[in-house]
Amino acid sequence: MDRSKSIELLNKAVGDELSAVHQYMYFHFILDDLGYDLLANIFKRTAIEEMMHIERFAERILFLSGDIEMKASLEVVKEKDPEKMLKWAMDSEEGAIVDYNKWAMECANASDSMSKQLFESIIADEERHFDQYDTEYQNLKKFGDRYLAQQAMERSKTVGGMMPPAN
Repeated sequence: MDRSKSIELLNKAVGDELSAVHQYMYFHFILDDLGYDLLANIFKRTAIEEMMHIERFAERILFLSGDIEMKASLEVVKEKDPEKMLKWAMDSEEGAIVDYNKWAMECANASDSMSKQLFESIIADEERHFDQYDTEYQNLKKFGDRYLAQQAMERSKTVGGMMPPAN
């Protein structure tokens, strides 16, 4: 088995997942600062799951006696609009699904069924991520700024309820 093609594809996936982690954490920080807890936490949870993908890809690279390239494939986009953040995330997840399906087949053609199975198992996570971002995007389109205002008001209630009573 020629391991070089699988190692190359796995390292591409590591770079893409690193980019997703960086981008999603940036979105998390911005949304948290704006008080949009629901969206902020979705991005944070997804970033953590993407880190777990990196770990799985890295373990496979090492098993194949390769070296892990820890280079993000993209720079962080400094987006502050929640709708555009969700659109970016949907496009990113959709791109990962397409790439991972293609790369799974390339691994199969190189007689590396375990790397193929790894890509396929991660596709399921990426599809779930896409679905959650699509749901939030549709909610934002349907309810507009009221959807975001509700999130900010919920935070205010929580923060207000935690404040010590006035003397």
